[in-house]
Amino acid sequence: MKLLLLPWALLLLVTAPSPGRWPAADAQESCSHRCGEWNELCSCHPTCFGLDSCCKDFRDFCLEILPYSGSMMGGKDFVVQHLNWFSPTDGVICRFNESVQTRGHVDSLGHVHCVSPLLYETGRIPFTLSMDNGSSFPRSGTWLAVHPSKVSQTEKLQLENETRWQYYGTAGTKGNLTLTWNTAALPTQSVTIELWGYEETGKPYSEDWTAKWSYLYALATNVSNSGFFTFTPEPAPQNYQRWEVGALRIINSEYHSGEKDVHALWSNEHALAWHLGDDFRADPVAWARTQCLAWEELEDQLPNFLEELPDCPCTLAQARSDSGRFHTDYGCDIEHGSECTYHPGAVHCVRSVQASPQYASGQQCCYTAAGTQLLTADSMGGSTPDRGHDWGAPPFRAPPRVPGLSHWLYDVISFYHCCLWAPECSRYMRRRPSSDCRSYRPPRLASAFGDPHFVTFDGANFTFNGHGEYVLLEASLTNLTVQARAQPDTTPEGMFLSVAAEDRVSIMLSSGAGLEVSIQGPFLSVTVLLPEKFLTYTQGLLGTLNDNFTDDFTLRSGQVLPPDASSQELFQFGADWAVENASSLLTYDSQLLVNNFLYGPKHDPTFRPLFPDEITPNSSQTTEVAKLCGDNHFCSFDVAATGSLSVGNATRMAYQLHQRRVQSLQSVVSCGWLAPPLNGHKDGMRYLVGSTIHFHCDTGYSLAGAEASTCQANGTWSTPTPTCQPRRSHTVLLSIIFGGLAVVALMAVVFVVLRRRKGNMAIWGSQP
Repeated sequence: MKLLLLPWALLLLVTAPSPGRWPAADAQESCSHRCGEWNELCSCHPTCFGLDSCCKDFRDFCLEILPYSGSMMGGKDFVVQHLNWFSPTDGVICRFNESVQTRGHVDSLGHVHCVSPLLYETGRIPFTLSMDNGSSFPRSGTWLAVHPSKVSQTEKLQLENETRWQYYGTAGTKGNLTLTWNTAALPTQSVTIELWGYEETGKPYSEDWTAKWSYLYALATNVSNSGFFTFTPEPAPQNYQRWEVGALRIINSEYHSGEKDVHALWSNEHALAWHLGDDFRADPVAWARTQCLAWEELEDQLPNFLEELPDCPCTLAQARSDSGRFHTDYGCDIEHGSECTYHPGAVHCVRSVQASPQYASGQQCCYTAAGTQLLTADSMGGSTPDRGHDWGAPPFRAPPRVPGLSHWLYDVISFYHCCLWAPECSRYMRRRPSSDCRSYRPPRLASAFGDPHFVTFDGANFTFNGHGEYVLLEASLTNLTVQARAQPDTTPEGMFLSVAAEDRVSIMLSSGAGLEVSIQGPFLSVTVLLPEKFLTYTQGLLGTLNDNFTDDFTLRSGQVLPPDASSQELFQFGADWAVENASSLLTYDSQLLVNNFLYGPKHDPTFRPLFPDEITPNSSQTTEVAKLCGDNHFCSFDVAATGSLSVGNATRMAYQLHQRRVQSLQSVVSCGWLAPPLNGHKDGMRYLVGSTIHFHCDTGYSLAGAEASTCQANGTWSTPTPTCQPRRSHTVLLSIIFGGLAVVALMAVVFVVLRRRKGNMAIWGSQP
């Protein structure tokens, strides 16, 4: 896998092959059926704008759309930009992924509209456009389908007091339910409100296992589009009761109820407690218990997915720093108030980025405010792994890989059955136990920031101010390549920056590698994280990952510069890692880039930068620099090079951020979960080295064994869990004591009597 990175004095993140020979600017050939291509006459590739090489009809056939993204549930109306259609048309057809078609239209202004379809996948979906009712599809573009939980609140139906909806029919929950929505998102006079149900049928993990959304029934028709609707739920008819997970949809009342792929708003998927039948309302606990037992029986027949899940990070700091393999769980995020509905006691949860290879399952890890794992063995709020990864898994479309929905069927609705609607949570937790962290190994971290400065995976650091294109990282293990383009000063302070709207871009790869580009003051900062399996497989400016910083300055030839190499020697080290044309990943989308980098040298040999040992801060700034930078030589260098304290401060902060993250990713020893004694309990839920767990017995029991156990550096507990043995009461003890004394006294009396009888028998025996 190859990535393109354009940090600091540059553009941001693109991936494209080298364009090779550039076409003439006055080319006339068409882009019909050819978007994304180059040819001899003109270009249909997005880079053609900066090169003035686009075919004249580029915008007519290579489509830009607005908006460009929406929920995978579909129903989003989008407009094709730059395509004005005033000719008669037999019909507008929009085709997604070469398989799903929706009907579009041309409005009174000649603008072409499409409606996004109901999909069973997320990501970039190619689409083509027909203006002749499907006879030909010469135009193409890309639609971005997103997970329903990431859709803006203004773009979907809101279940007011959502918890009430999902507990409706249980004890104390009845009455009216209310829906709200943004009327501007669905401009029409009247609407129809519908219920749709989701199910997955067929034999699990077989080819006939399929996912399906079904229209069930309309809650209301021809309702005023007021943005507000209240109703009293009625139990569903028998033929609809098998659907327990679903969503509400509103459409223009002019459409037929249940009509697919029309402009619509959807609610979040949710547990359909409010829709279930009379048997649920008559005794919700008994009904839910039956469902829980049925789920438990099914789980026992399915493959064990837990064995292929990765262990969790040991600490909250590790979990938030290991961004290549774990990502914030949308339902429990410390940066958004820690509203952890399903994990009480947690302040933050993360999910594994990648689904497991065979069963497409997902890991979840939750943490307390103290930064330690919250385990289901200790709390109902502990993290629970998922048979269906919440974010789905490529190639999507079929169970258990459907984003969000497979997870709801196999992991969430069963939680309602066992834990929320019935007191059977122990059954759920036995089949969804939290993973501990004994086998977790944190990733290694390398960074580039500031003017730029580099810190390698093994901790070596240097400054390299080259002008050209360079290899930050090559990893033969997975064919991972990260390249960078550095350009000289274009502003008085030496920075030129062009970034996307977000101030941080993250890339997570299936190998577990992660790459982040973020804004730090006036600079871009680049961070690369690699799992331990990349040991000995890397080279480039970010060094040789092998736990030995002394060989990080290794040239392509294998020659190793010493750790104390001079700035001039390190400049030659950087130059040696210039990109080669044949392996360039970078895009050349302007004539300047073509002339300076595609046709010019990959490393400019005439460019001589300022070296750290050749400059000192302005004498008037000496005191301020010392106060700001301290012993941070990167900070001092950037102040001296630019004359700006704010630039130096940005560099200082970037370096401190790197250091904090390295500290967060230090290995931690875990001894694993320690059970409380039977008929007793324990104090403490921290199982890392140095932690001590104290044991106590319930009333009427006495501790037999150690009162505490400490996690040792070798990963074992100092003592096993003790036992709690029944304690005898004082009355019982006194009874035993006095009873024993009575027995002894009785035995003494018997002994005396027997001795006397023996004496008498001796006397009687001497008589004649």
